[in-house]
Amino acid sequence: MPSFSVVSMKGGVGKTSVTLGLASAAWSRGHRVLVIDLDPQANATMGLRIDAPTFTVNDVLADARPGIAADALQVSPWGENVHALASERALEHRNTVEGRHSSLRLRAALASLPRTYDLVIIDCPPSLGELTRNALSASESALIVTEPGFFALRGAEQALEAVEVIRSSTNPLMKTEAIIINKARPSVAEQRQRIEELKSSYGSLVSKTLVPERNAIQQAEAAGMPIHAWESPAGVELAKIFDALYDEIMPIRFSTEVSR
Repeated sequence: MPSFSVVSMKGGVGKTSVTLGLASAAWSRGHRVLVIDLDPQANATMGLRIDAPTFTVNDVLADARPGIAADALQVSPWGENVHALASERALEHRNTVEGRHSSLRLRAALASLPRTYDLVIIDCPPSLGELTRNALSASESALIVTEPGFFALRGAEQALEAVEVIRSSTNPLMKTEAIIINKARPSVAEQRQRIEELKSSYGSLVSKTLVPERNAIQQAEAAGMPIHAWESPAGVELAKIFDALYDEIMPIRFSTEVSR
């Protein structure tokens, strides 16, 4: 059950778009996916068309008993294979330390969840607060999202440092799977320079799949639709890009599987 935390130390870089794009790639193949929305802005929750959930990840973290997460699972209107732990504004109150094992509350709550998901992906807030610590402590790998701007190198460095903090404390098996460059416009000289800086500093850790800046992403999210169901030229282009990214980060058994 591969599990990823989608991380950035800077807001506005498109973490949620990457989260939903990868969930859409899983959906298009008939894979079972669990999206955990740990960002109090709840954008992933809205993108999955989950409205006014009565039991959220905020409640899960408040209780944190093993298995409690199963009671909060929501089925997305995307389809029966797409489940979510939804977010809400009140989740912001969980972003501070709450006791000795505060950063392990999500891991405890997920402990007895049936291991039937092909992908678990956690959308984190843009900071190394207690919510992001919970995500990194509960997942196998981190996907660091950045945009190719002036602060891209520093933002990636901070995110990598955050992963190391968790690896040295609560999750020694945690690793960084990839640095994903989002909102890319390689035709812009400034962006090409920043992309090369990232590649020079982090080599193969930088994903070879660039996610371009396209209005279709926001349009699909606003409509609560997977990008793979957004029938426009840009939607088709993005679907292929997220397919490539999904194949890049997932185990071989999924990347070689024929879409269903």
